[in-house]
Amino acid sequence: MSDFSFLSDSPFVASTLAVTLAEIGDKTQLLSLLLIARFRNRTAIIAGILLATLINHGLSAWGGLWLGQTMDTFFSSDTASWILVASFLLMAGWVLIPDKEDDGTSEYGQWGAFIATTLLFFLAEIGDKTQVATVLLAAEFQDVLWVTAGTTLGMMLANVPVILWGNALMQRLPLTLARYITCAIFLALAAWVAAGLL
Repeated sequence: MSDFSFLSDSPFVASTLAVTLAEIGDKTQLLSLLLIARFRNRTAIIAGILLATLINHGLSAWGGLWLGQTMDTFFSSDTASWILVASFLLMAGWVLIPDKEDDGTSEYGQWGAFIATTLLFFLAEIGDKTQVATVLLAAEFQDVLWVTAGTTLGMMLANVPVILWGNALMQRLPLTLARYITCAIFLALAAWVAAGLL
C-alpha cells in the first residue's frame, strides 16, 4: 500500500488527481466545448469555470466535513470508516460510466460568456461525480481548504486545455484509460481506509 502513500498523505494531491482524471470525458468537458463554440471568449469562460467550481466544491467540501463529523457522532469510528470505504468503492464504479452531452447553452446565451459559464458549470456539477468525490474526500481528510483547492485545480487542469485547444484535444484523450486510472485512485483510497481498520 506504500505505493499509494502520496494519496493518503495529502488531501490536495488526492483531490487534484481524482478530479483531474474523473473530469476527462465528463459532461463538463463537453460543456466546455459547447461554450467555446458559442462564445469564443476563452478568458471569460475560464474565469466562469473557476468561480463556479470554487463555489460548488467549497460548499461540497463543507458538506463533506459535516458528513465526516456527523458520521463520527452517530456511528462508531469503524462503522463510519466502512461507510467511507463503501462510498469510495461506489465512486470507483461510477467513474467508469461515461457522461452524455447536454446542450443547455442556448437559454443562457444572452447573459454573456462569464455569467453563462458560471451558471452552467455550477448547475452541471450538482450531483456530478466530482461533487460527490469532493464530499467524500472532505469527509475522509476533514480538510475543506486543501480538498477544495485540489478539486478546483483538478477541474481547471481537465477543462482549461479543452477551452484552449478544443476538439483536437478531445479526440486525442484516452477517455477509457482516464476512467480506469480514476477508478484505481478511488479503489486505492478505499483500500487505504480499509487497511487502517484491519
